[in-house]
Amino acid sequence: MRRTVAIGILGSTLDSGSKSTRWGKWRPTVSLCQQPGLFIDRLELLTDRHSDGTYAQVCADIAEVSPATEVRRHLLTIKNPWDFSEVYEGLRAFAESYEFDHERERYLVNITTGTHVHQICWFLLTEARFVPAELLQLSPAKKRDGEEGSIGTHSIIDLDLSRYDAIATRFAAERNEAASFLKSGIATRNRAFNAMIDEIEQVAIRSRAPVLLMGQTGAGKSHLAKRIYELKKAQRQVSGAFVEVNCATLRGDQAMSTLFGHVKGAYTGALAGRAGLMRSADKGILFLDEIGELGLDEQAMCLRAIEEKSFLPVGADKDATSDFQLIAGTNRDLQIDVKQGRFREDLLARLNLWTFELPALRDRREDIEPNLEYELARFTQREGRKATFNREARAIYLAFAQSPEATWSANFRDLSASVTRMATLAPNSRIDEQTARAEIARLRRQWSTLHSSAAEHLQELLGERLSAIDAFDQGQIANVIDVCRRSRSLSEAGRELFNVSRTQKSSGNDADRLRKYLARFGLSFDLIAAPR
Repeated sequence: MRRTVAIGILGSTLDSGSKSTRWGKWRPTVSLCQQPGLFIDRLELLTDRHSDGTYAQVCADIAEVSPATEVRRHLLTIKNPWDFSEVYEGLRAFAESYEFDHERERYLVNITTGTHVHQICWFLLTEARFVPAELLQLSPAKKRDGEEGSIGTHSIIDLDLSRYDAIATRFAAERNEAASFLKSGIATRNRAFNAMIDEIEQVAIRSRAPVLLMGQTGAGKSHLAKRIYELKKAQRQVSGAFVEVNCATLRGDQAMSTLFGHVKGAYTGALAGRAGLMRSADKGILFLDEIGELGLDEQAMCLRAIEEKSFLPVGADKDATSDFQLIAGTNRDLQIDVKQGRFREDLLARLNLWTFELPALRDRREDIEPNLEYELARFTQREGRKATFNREARAIYLAFAQSPEATWSANFRDLSASVTRMATLAPNSRIDEQTARAEIARLRRQWSTLHSSAAEHLQELLGERLSAIDAFDQGQIANVIDVCRRSRSLSEAGRELFNVSRTQKSSGNDADRLRKYLARFGLSFDLIAAPR
């Protein structure tokens, strides 16, 4: 059985009373120790240095009405009880110095006494769990219930909102709405993707730390970053702009100037100053897509800007400041880049707090159908006319789109382009079987070109040795090369190539299996991987 401990402020007015009339007056701190069904084992009473008389009288009266209640005094040095900052710091200091024993004691914070500022600060500290307690509110008795000096009533408020069914239901609905918002309202079916979006939603609302989005080109990193920004803006967590830049387009001095700005005359041709993207993102979100393409000098300045919210514009002798949240995107394996000296380990450590890998479209084939509807809706919004499938055309297209034959090498960019072509060419805006079959043929040609380039690459890699390899093995190796060239790491390629057998093994190393397979033909991942 846990002991009940109450924490409260001695009321300079409500708890005072002359010796002759005090029992005819409702005094909340004394009343607290008289409540039916609520025994207070210990009362932690916060007072100032000018309340000795009131404190002594209240202690004496508590000893009379509840002899077993222990009262402890804590001096609270607050000059202005209406100054929010001073009151919060004073109560926070008390909370940090107090040794809470939640296993053995239950804590109640009495918000009846003190100023309204005290009450607000108690709520904030309790809600943030700096004070692991429930709130307690005392009320005087109504006249019809008895005399003015009766003990009154009390209410206990538990800030664990999950205990309140109606509120918990509302919060769950809001979380679902937020997750749906991040998915642009698309009813995705892939469980792993949906679980990842649920986690991103929590991070977006609760954290301002950097977020790293990983995934292949076209997997939706930029789109998701914008939705995170829009969600945070709807929650009034950001007031600034969403600023996006593809780091692959930044080179040399241009990179420094674009990101960090420059002063007039910083270099030849700098006829005017430039704020830079980091300052433009103040109070908002900066999305650095393909952050792995930044040079090491720019990475160092980015790290300082993230940690200190300040940076030095090109040619300046005074720091500029910007309070932005960073979202970074990459299609590279930054761990490998760190090992090879192309990416700073300390910057990756700073980015790696929240890392999410967006799966390729071919790994979410069950989500192709709902995304098909989304792309049709986007076409309607963009072009001002509605296009739809007839039943047969839709079935034909989906059967192909969801089959292993459809590689979706550019992910959602391929799907978006495919839908745009069909909607544009559809007779009377109705996509028929002929239009769908023509688009399927186009996609086959497009992807077969990619596969043929893999065969050409195989010829370049193996040279004369290729003639000593069976045609069966040549086709298999060409497919492996294709997968390796579009993968960011040996591990990612291994997961795709051994997608079935890996689920049937209690343990295994897909990367090692692939490494050994390539070694049979004198190949390695680094040798055949496409430059990024």
